[in-house]
Amino acid sequence: MKYIIATHNMKKRNELARILEPLGVEVLTAEQAGVELTDVEETGTTFEENARLKSESGCKETGMPCIGDDSGLMVDALDGAPGVYSARYAGDHGNDPANIALLLENMKDVPDEERTARFMCTVCCTYPDGSEIVVSGKCEGKIGYEPKGDGGFGYDPVFMVGDKSFAELTAEEKDKISHRGNALKALAEALAKVEVK
Repeated sequence: MKYIIATHNMKKRNELARILEPLGVEVLTAEQAGVELTDVEETGTTFEENARLKSESGCKETGMPCIGDDSGLMVDALDGAPGVYSARYAGDHGNDPANIALLLENMKDVPDEERTARFMCTVCCTYPDGSEIVVSGKCEGKIGYEPKGDGGFGYDPVFMVGDKSFAELTAEEKDKISHRGNALKALAEALAKVEVK
């Protein structure tokens, strides 16, 4: 079955495809499907609200099942920030270097044992009949002191799991433990039940 993914981010699309395609789920961006999706303003106050805004809009515009996700970094020492504002933490949406620089500046006096954080991801899949599947995943880690590695995107270079950053992991290693990987595994299980009906 073909699903539209409500993102223009090819790295995110590829991550979804790696996990879902072995289950027979074909993931397409709007561009790949030959349609144009409205850029949805993320006005929600939770990851779930933002994921639903994207998936409902994409489903309505294409008539196809649509997968929307919202994810972010929650840092304990910063009372859960940047949270739903992760992509625009420093002001400009998607400016990864600026977001990382601001995060490290805000963490400069935080001792190692208090640098705990987690990546959170909520995925919403909306169907043309109005039904939906909502799942979440998380990955616990710590905020490093400087960027390491050149893989991944977003905060990956400063999110440490053990002695490696997300940006130092292979795609396969990251998929096994990441917040998005965990959410997509839960989605895959739910989709398998839907497909069986």
